[in-house]
Amino acid sequence: MVDGQHIRRVSGKKVNGVARAAATLMLLLVIVGVVVLSTGPSGCQANHDSSIATTSDAEVQRALTQRATNGKVFEQVKIAGREFWLELAADHPTRLRGLGGVTEIARDGGMLFVFPDSRGRAFVMRDCLVPIDILFLDKDGYITAMHTMPVEEPQGEDESDFEYEDRLTRYSSRLAAQFVIEIRGGLKDELKVNVGDRIPLDVARLKKLAR
Repeated sequence: MVDGQHIRRVSGKKVNGVARAAATLMLLLVIVGVVVLSTGPSGCQANHDSSIATTSDAEVQRALTQRATNGKVFEQVKIAGREFWLELAADHPTRLRGLGGVTEIARDGGMLFVFPDSRGRAFVMRDCLVPIDILFLDKDGYITAMHTMPVEEPQGEDESDFEYEDRLTRYSSRLAAQFVIEIRGGLKDELKVNVGDRIPLDVARLKKLAR
């Protein structure tokens, strides 16, 4: 027969041993947790990068002078004090297409062509459906030549591309040009612009866009 007092003493030792083991385990878990938290990246550091560049006031102002519609970029240009929104043609495919196929040019609309270099240039009314006034500008924005270009006869069904291109009237820049502005036909006389006038353009920025 086992003594009851002995049983209580043994049970007390077992209980105290379990408690100490549990306390030690909890202490180890706390220590591990502190180590993990102190070495891992916090959410704020991951989401807030102090190296992100901010947009300058000048860049914001330039952005406000442009608007994109249906993938087209427009440049705000003043001609003889009147504001125009000209579609920007700064790459070869866009320059080649020009205003071909356009059925109407708004009184404050048109196109601004930007080329990678300044040289003698010639334009034609390929597939153009409305009269156009053209202003050739040198690398600094001064007008070198102006023309009113009437609509040409469309390409005939039996007319080859070469024959069609060959018969189109060439309109020359006369001097080296890097920018070209096309607006609604007849407006250049209304605006009273002349060869030698300067059209205010951000020429440095536009030249960087040319491809």
